[in-house]
Amino acid sequence: MVGLIHNEFVKIHSKKRFLVVTVILVMLVAMFTYAQYREIQSKIEKQGTVDWRVELQQKIVDQQNRLASSGIQEEFRQFLEFDLKQKQYYLDHDINPNYPGAPTFVLTFFSQGISVVLPLFIIILMADIVSGEYNDGTIKTLLSRPVKRWRILMAKWLTVLLYTSMLIATTVIVCYAISGIVLGYDGWTAPVLTGFQASASGEFSTEFIHSLPMWEYLLMSVGLAWVVTAVVGTIGLMVSVLVKNTATGIGAMMAVLIAGPLLSSIGSSWTSAKYLVNLNFDLIKYLSGQAPPIEGMTLPFSLSILGIWSVACLAYAFIHFTRKDVY
Repeated sequence: MVGLIHNEFVKIHSKKRFLVVTVILVMLVAMFTYAQYREIQSKIEKQGTVDWRVELQQKIVDQQNRLASSGIQEEFRQFLEFDLKQKQYYLDHDINPNYPGAPTFVLTFFSQGISVVLPLFIIILMADIVSGEYNDGTIKTLLSRPVKRWRILMAKWLTVLLYTSMLIATTVIVCYAISGIVLGYDGWTAPVLTGFQASASGEFSTEFIHSLPMWEYLLMSVGLAWVVTAVVGTIGLMVSVLVKNTATGIGAMMAVLIAGPLLSSIGSSWTSAKYLVNLNFDLIKYLSGQAPPIEGMTLPFSLSILGIWSVACLAYAFIHFTRKDVY
């Protein structure tokens, strides 16, 4: 098995896709860091200070004014009301929700990138892990080796998981190294509040709120991002088994990713959509306590749905790969 995994690593490394993904990641993080730097400078020019309390109070006033205006959709109104209560809770308990520093930047990047950016990177890396064998004409050579087919596919799946870990680790390192130049490298022990509870119906609870150090909260967030990325990689493996054309496989997976945010906006009127895999990608949202798109969705529920989809896709991929005739 180790030899098979090494063989997969050699093939993927020869295509230099991980290097390309790393370069794209560096460029994205650099742009986001510069944007945050410009935002800080703008606050200093407008407010004369970067005091988080002044900024938070201004945001609360702005949201109160928006809520007082007419013509706001009910779902958006519920989001604003929850966000307002959350901001007020931070202010009342004198806790900065956006402690300046590289760890906060890493957390923000993962929170924003868990549904699209990170899954997109793993698709770029792994989309042709099986279909590429057809494109390169090496599938017959691969299957003619004295190794059972299920072991070949298992090696490919384990390679997907290993590259998922490499991608997540690289993202943490790049985000921390670049953002720290502007924002500083401290903030690992800054308090972060979690346990906010908001339902899709607009109810808000502070009963289970508690504080965690930034490093622990960030570790949980990175772990959830790994789960989502691994699930997308597993589904991508199944698609790569089913289709011989790499472009078709990438297109199919892109459609899955793009459909997630679109379905979230209309999810409340289609309750059965909560069983779709792409509506359960935004796991970090549960840590911050944001309301789920559909009533009844919780972190254990979403993890269960992702697990079921992963097992089903992996099982189908193994069945199809071991029984498929190669011409």
